[in-house]
Amino acid sequence: MAEASEPDAEGDRRPPVDLETIRRLLDLMNEHGLAELEIEREDMAVRLRKAGAEPQPPALASVPGGGALQAATGAEAGEAEPDEEDLPTIPSPMVGTFYAASSPDADPFVQVGDHVAEDTVVCVIEAMKVFNEIRAETSGTIEKVLVENAEAVEFGQPLFVVRPD
Repeated sequence: MAEASEPDAEGDRRPPVDLETIRRLLDLMNEHGLAELEIEREDMAVRLRKAGAEPQPPALASVPGGGALQAATGAEAGEAEPDEEDLPTIPSPMVGTFYAASSPDADPFVQVGDHVAEDTVVCVIEAMKVFNEIRAETSGTIEKVLVENAEAVEFGQPLFVVRPD
């Protein structure tokens, strides 16, 4: 696996960054709907935060292989019934302009209460004059639409809250 090593301000070499570990951490964030992740070990400290995510107070959990995992998710802290903030979201896969419908006079692709499957088109995002269909990539019920029609969105910004099946 590719590793990177860069000199610091004094020219000393830092320990290599294990890109495979970073990829696995990103996969864990996506799998568990985490907006922020921080891991500290003897040989490494990593903090990952999705665009638009507010910094949260830490909740500590142990990570296989040592270290600490900081995340702000009530479901993992033992709450019985997840509230809307703990539900997964459908994030924007790109920077662009969010459109809820295919044209100004068309009905929205999805509305609150609609059931979506992984291949359901939930919106389009215009980027560089190209309209990209965005699919749910999860199944469940739309609980909330988080952006307004024709609003600019960033990569990773949550667009919809989904209650999983």
